Amino acid sequence: MAIDSKNNVLIYLSKLLEENQSNIIYQNQIDIDNLSHSDDSMRDRLKIDEDKIKGMIKSLSEVALQNNPVGKVLYDYTRDDGLHIVNKTVPFGTILIIYESRPDVTIEAAATAFKAGNKILLKGGKESINSNLILTELWQQSLVENGFEKEFVQYLDISREDTQSLIKGNTHNIDLIIPRGGDGLINFVTKNSSVPVIVSGRGNNFLYIDNEVDIAIATQLIINGKQRISVCNAIDKVIVNRNIDDLQSNINIFVDALKANNISAYADQETSKLSTSLIVDESDNIMYEEFLAPKIYFTLADDIEQAINTINKFSGGHSAVIATTNRDKAKQFMQEVDCAAVYHNASSRFTDGGQFGVGAEIAISTQKIHFRGPLGAQELVTNKWFVFGDGHVRDQQPSSTSCNNA
Repeated sequence: MAIDSKNNVLIYLSKLLEENQSNIIYQNQIDIDNLSHSDDSMRDRLKIDEDKIKGMIKSLSEVALQNNPVGKVLYDYTRDDGLHIVNKTVPFGTILIIYESRPDVTIEAAATAFKAGNKILLKGGKESINSNLILTELWQQSLVENGFEKEFVQYLDISREDTQSLIKGNTHNIDLIIPRGGDGLINFVTKNSSVPVIVSGRGNNFLYIDNEVDIAIATQLIINGKQRISVCNAIDKVIVNRNIDDLQSNINIFVDALKANNISAYADQETSKLSTSLIVDESDNIMYEEFLAPKIYFTLADDIEQAINTINKFSGGHSAVIATTNRDKAKQFMQEVDCAAVYHNASSRFTDGGQFGVGAEIAISTQKIHFRGPLGAQELVTNKWFVFGDGHVRDQQPSSTSCNNA
C-alpha cells in the first residue's frame, strides 16, 4: 500500500467533510434529538459542530503529513555465513474499535488505522448511529475514488448481543480489539476476546498540590483540568498537601474558582471542615470514580509519598499532575506515579494525540503493552522478521537460546 495513495485518501476525505458539512451536522442533530435523557457529558461527546468538523479535517491533514509507519527497519543483521535477517514494522491486519458517543472517533480512529495499513471495523454507540453512518459513507467514498476497496473502513450497525458474539467468536477475523468505554465493556472484551486487546481505560486523573507551590498556577491547573467534563484527560481529584501555608485560605481559593466556573467541589469529612462550600462525600467508590461531570473531589496528604501512593491506588493510570516549585519533588512524582502521562506544572488536558504531535489518535492506552498513552498511526503496527538466504540450512548443534532447544 503506497504511502502517497494512503495520503490521497486522507486528503480527499478532508475535502468531502468540508463539502458535506451541513449534512453531517444535520444527521448529528437527529442523534442529539433522539437522546432519551439529558446528560451534559453525553451531549458534549456526541455533538458535531463546525469547530468539531474543522478538528476532524485538521487531524486528517496531520496524519497525512506523517511518515509511513509501515516498513521501518527495527533490526538489521547479517550473519558470518551471509544469512540476512531484518525486522520491520508491518500492519496488525484488521482492527475492531468499540466506542461510545463520539462520532469524531469514526474519522480519527480510522485515519490512524488506515495510515498504518490496517483495515478497521467501527462499532459506535446507538446514540450516534446517524452521525457515524454519514461519516463512514464519506470514508468509503474517498477510498473508492482513490482506488481502494471500501472494506478498509466498515461500520458495524449491529446489536449489543451481536457485538458480544463477534468478540467471543471472532467471526470477522479480527487481529486486534480496542474497547473505548466503561469498565463493563473493557472487562467483557478482555475476558472474552481470543485476540490481543489494547485497553483505552478510564480517566479519574489526579492533581497533587505540593506545599511548595505557586497558588496561581495550581488554581489555573484545577480550572483548566475541568475545562471539559466529558473527556478522559479531565481532572477529577485534587490532593492538597496539608502542610501548605494558609491551608484553609488556599482551599477556599480553589473552591471559589471552581464555583465561579460552575463546578461543584466535594471532599472527605476532614477536608470539608476547611470550607463551607465543600460538599461531604465519603461513599465507598468515590476515589475510584471517573466523574464525567462538573465535579471535583478534594482530599489531603501528609507528604508527596502519601500522594503518590493514593494516586497509584485509585487512578485510572491515564494522567497525573504535580503542582510544585520544587524540581526534585517533581522528578520523584513523575518517576514514581504509575500513569501513561505525568505532568509538572502543566494541565492534564494535554494528554491528546494532536497536542503531543502524533496527530489523530485511535485511543489513549492505559496499559503497558503494546504501547502506552496516545496511540497514533506510528503505534498501530506490529513487527515481523524477514530472513534472506541462498540455500542456507542450520546444523544440528543444540542451542539453549531457542524454543525447545531446537
